[in-house]
Amino acid sequence: MTENEIKELFLKTNAFLEGHFLLSSGLHSPYYIQCAKVLQYPFYAEKLCKALIKKIKSHDIDIDVVIGPALGAVIVSYECAYQASKAYSKHIRGIFAERDKQDNDKLKLRRGFEIKPGEKVLVVEDVITTGKSTRETIDLVKVYGGNIVAVASLIDRRPEKLDYFVDNNKDKYPFFTLWKLEIPTYQPENCPLCKEGLPLVKPGSRSIIK
Repeated sequence: MTENEIKELFLKTNAFLEGHFLLSSGLHSPYYIQCAKVLQYPFYAEKLCKALIKKIKSHDIDIDVVIGPALGAVIVSYECAYQASKAYSKHIRGIFAERDKQDNDKLKLRRGFEIKPGEKVLVVEDVITTGKSTRETIDLVKVYGGNIVAVASLIDRRPEKLDYFVDNNKDKYPFFTLWKLEIPTYQPENCPLCKEGLPLVKPGSRSIIK
């Protein structure tokens, strides 16, 4: 899929939103990509994740497990694991990490999920902006002894647009994406949208922050 084809898909499903949004990173932005609007259609989820796995496999990267942080990457992880299972002709698990409210919102594996030492792990996201939750997921995989072979996202919003991803320990991993998207983001104290008095919305819940 080309970037233009992907953009048309997000526009067609009203997944490209305009307003004043509070991102999970804490930054503010006049635009928001609501991947769930696209991923609610299994046909589109299949098409996007199949294209992403095709890119990864073309670089001779093997995969045993696909993991992403909840909630945004749950569908991406599952569908990428399914597409990878077909592409690699073997069983590949799709799991997700979720935050523990009782332990400072740390990402953890629950529901019986596990990563065995040495397993080849692909870390996925729907959208990467600052990469904070991705780095947390990588840290979690390392705790279990997993071997991280690559990081991937449907959309890359990082300003530097690198073809690799750097974790908290400065380790680098091959990075793959379908759409490199440049969208302005602002620190809350320097946000021009706040100064204009525009209501701040938290995507997902669509609630106004007061």
